[in-house]
Amino acid sequence: MKFGTFKLNKLIAITLVILVMAWPAVGAAEKQAPSSKAEVQMSFAPLVKSTAPAVVNIYARKVVRQRGQTPLFDDPFFRRFFGQDFAFGQPQKRVQNSLGSGVIVRSDGLIVTNKHVIEGADQINVVLADRREFSATLVITDASTDLAVLQVDTGGKPLPMLELSDSDDLEVGDLVLAIGNPFGVGQTVTSGIVSALARTRVTSSDFNFFIQTDAAINPGNSGGALVSLGGKLVGVNSAIFSKSGGSLGIGFAIPANMVRAVLNGITRDGRLVRPWLGAAGQSINQDIATSLGLPLPSGVLISNIYKGAAAAAAGLRVGDVVMTLDGHEVNDQQALRYRIATLPVGSVVPLRVWRLKKVLELTLTLAPPPETPPRNVMTLDGQQPLSGARVANMSPGFAIEIGLDPFARGVMIVDLQRGAPAHRLGFQIGDMVRTVNGEKVASVAQLQSLASKKAASWEVTFERGGKVLNLVIRG
Repeated sequence: MKFGTFKLNKLIAITLVILVMAWPAVGAAEKQAPSSKAEVQMSFAPLVKSTAPAVVNIYARKVVRQRGQTPLFDDPFFRRFFGQDFAFGQPQKRVQNSLGSGVIVRSDGLIVTNKHVIEGADQINVVLADRREFSATLVITDASTDLAVLQVDTGGKPLPMLELSDSDDLEVGDLVLAIGNPFGVGQTVTSGIVSALARTRVTSSDFNFFIQTDAAINPGNSGGALVSLGGKLVGVNSAIFSKSGGSLGIGFAIPANMVRAVLNGITRDGRLVRPWLGAAGQSINQDIATSLGLPLPSGVLISNIYKGAAAAAAGLRVGDVVMTLDGHEVNDQQALRYRIATLPVGSVVPLRVWRLKKVLELTLTLAPPPETPPRNVMTLDGQQPLSGARVANMSPGFAIEIGLDPFARGVMIVDLQRGAPAHRLGFQIGDMVRTVNGEKVASVAQLQSLASKKAASWEVTFERGGKVLNLVIRG
């Protein structure tokens, strides 16, 4: 029995020795060398080499004046007694610098970046990846999208550029690269995936419809490129979600289709014109969907239509639910605004609506917001309560330009002279002047005429935030 056990143990030991000696060969078989050039070059390097030269660093400089005085005189208590213009000593100049990124989208030097990167800049310099430096001129800024367009003089030499992709082709899970200049350390490339699409609660811009990515985006990346594996621009990096100021894997980019719309909407006189639906509405919840007989809580319920605008011409009615626009589903009001904004003026697109439990197909011809009546901006003067108020006739075109309600009609205060009677009496920008001394105000010309009349007392009725207020001044 002992002899048999000895033989068995010896056999096991010999087997173990053989396995140990063979182990390197087994490991070598599992870690085989690459069998092709393609396998050796499994890297983002070729993509970076072709795209990174089109991403630039942007340095924006702004000269600000500071009062040559102690901080004590900036206290509101002291300003109340010494006046807003009081200064102790000579004002001093100080240069503020901001840093960001940009993307060359045309070989003649047209560059796209974020508006907040160059906000208020007196001088804008652009530095390429090959260290060439150019002075840039501002073509246009668009607060609605937080985009800005710059132009540099290349002396006729073409610059590297990125072609814009169709950002509607993006899907959650697609690989992307983010290229920019985070914290001013120099051009940096990070990789990640598309984490989500159509994010609508990111910033206060009008067209919230962002691409979300986990590619590391930090301060300084703003205005940089979000690039697809096909080497095209899918978005312009714009914002991050962070509690520390650094990347937490939640970054947001403006879709390339919105960038394209801004570039195509620039007119020869330097204005930005985009189409306007001419309708207002609200998103659909489950209760509204049930009451309307909708199968899903999706779409936009139309609540107001501007007479003569594109929506009215297409036959859209109050109570209709917009379901799709140009073949794209419209899940909420933000999605509808985005889809309209990415189309060029003059586009003819199909519109699918839900009306009285039936699906209808309408044809929508997109037009810019009308500017009727003409704005006729002027500053009122004289011995009357609205002296110092800058007023204008409201129209959809003018209201959208200054970021106000396009359905507002009448005469609005659009600016105030500090210290003027209108400012001291508490009028505010956005107030709609409705009557002066009992007479209705229909236009700036009429308001000017009424304000120029001599009166022993004044009564001005105006609307603010949906509330009607009265100001009475007795002689």
